[in-house]
Amino acid sequence: MRDQSYYNKTRIIFIFLGGVLLLFLIAPLVGMFLSVKAPLLFDAIKDQQVTSSITRTLLISFIATMFCSLFALPLAYILARKKFPLKGVVEAIIDIPIVIPHSAAGIAVLGFISRDSVVGSVASSLGFNLVGSTAAIGIAMAFVSIPFLITSARDGFAAVPQRLERAAETLGASPFKVFTKISLPLAKRSVVSGMVLMFARGMSEFGAIVIVAYHPMTTPVLIFDRFNSFGLDYARPIAAIFIVVTVVIFLIMRIYQKR
Repeated sequence: MRDQSYYNKTRIIFIFLGGVLLLFLIAPLVGMFLSVKAPLLFDAIKDQQVTSSITRTLLISFIATMFCSLFALPLAYILARKKFPLKGVVEAIIDIPIVIPHSAAGIAVLGFISRDSVVGSVASSLGFNLVGSTAAIGIAMAFVSIPFLITSARDGFAAVPQRLERAAETLGASPFKVFTKISLPLAKRSVVSGMVLMFARGMSEFGAIVIVAYHPMTTPVLIFDRFNSFGLDYARPIAAIFIVVTVVIFLIMRIYQKR
């Protein structure tokens, strides 16, 4: 009876602490939605700049995620399967975008794509100016979000039994076929989870994007711009719309992932 009493008390304490945290996460969002003025909300829904910014944000983040997957998945597989010198250094480099300030990330990306850089000069010679372009937005999104994909995919590949891969190799399958037919399908849930996290993190980025490309505006930048120009009442409806859109998309992706 005494053990059961301690168990019940512990469970109540844990439920209370967890409930406080959930309230902390939910309360600001609920307060924001309750504070949105209906006329301004309808005006924001009909605003062409708002709808185009949301479309632009989602599309660029999606393209960046798909493109980076071509490079991230092979690297994640190597990290999961191979031991090599300085592996810890490589893993630390992958985590750098997560720990540095987003404004610093924007400065780093700006230096990487400016006309004075190798990448920027090559693009300029081809008639492209990366700074202030949709490509710059995609690069900034990818830089801050790709660690989520690599980490999740690496854990998924590490959970795949190596005996299955070796069995396929003994039957004559090439390493590429083993990867595409055995490893990748079995790690699919973790890979999709990583892609969802990368996509979500990319579309919510502000600090790095605002430095490399204020225009064309993504939705986080537009919210900041409306807040600076017109105040909270005009920024809040856009934030509410964007949160609803992103949550719906995120839930759909999560449902697909679980299925």
